[in-house]
Amino acid sequence: MTHTLSFTDSHCHLDFDNFNTNLPSLLNQCHQAQIHNIVIPSIGPKNWQKVLTLAKTHSNEKLSLHACLGIHPWFLNDLTEHSLSDLTHLVKNNIEDIVAIGEAGIDGVIDKEQNNLALQIQVFEHQIDLAKSFSLPIIVHHRRTHQDITRILREKKTPQGGIIHAFSGSYQQACQYIDLGFKLGIGGTITYPRAEKTIKAVKRLPITSLVLETDAPSMPLYGFQGEDNSPLQLTNVFQALNKIRHESTEDLAHALQENITTILPKLS
Repeated sequence: MTHTLSFTDSHCHLDFDNFNTNLPSLLNQCHQAQIHNIVIPSIGPKNWQKVLTLAKTHSNEKLSLHACLGIHPWFLNDLTEHSLSDLTHLVKNNIEDIVAIGEAGIDGVIDKEQNNLALQIQVFEHQIDLAKSFSLPIIVHHRRTHQDITRILREKKTPQGGIIHAFSGSYQQACQYIDLGFKLGIGGTITYPRAEKTIKAVKRLPITSLVLETDAPSMPLYGFQGEDNSPLQLTNVFQALNKIRHESTEDLAHALQENITTILPKLS
């Protein structure tokens, strides 16, 4: 890595308890690794305030933390009848301090366990409408729900687009998201030799469509299975991406930064 490079982790759950004990040290290490921006999506009412507070209190001239507010499809059982209106009011009252709505989406695996697809769609559509109302992008979680998500995004239309978190699909699926105005979050998936379909897709896609992410503490890279992931692994994700792309290291890093500030303009 050269000192001229700069990186953004577009998806990292820094508010999780996994990072409580060494957060200041970790953030200092991120700065030393040229990671200068970290986007923190929330998962539901229980961590909205923590994400907002974390972004406000730990950002400095060396490293900026950026909050997102949303409801993750895994945690719908935590909601009350007031949760959606609470989210709307919180976004309105903190609009200057958030960069996107999310993490929102639809999860087919959870649906099989909880049989709650209709509720997932209702909450996802509410968050799309919220993003549109406040001219914000949206961070989208997907798992075995590509057809549902692309259909809803096409019907609802999202002028500000957003990021498809943890993209792991085919070239054809990627192109559908790109056509809808979304960037693709590229993380540890491309470090796994078995991820041939996604690696081939990422290799072919326009460089303007990609952003980096870790999803820490989840989604550990190949060779680190069973361990907590870290935003420090972002440089290893970048190196893996650099190996499968044709751009120079500097051009790739520059393009990725351009992409994230394009889709999340409050980062610029």
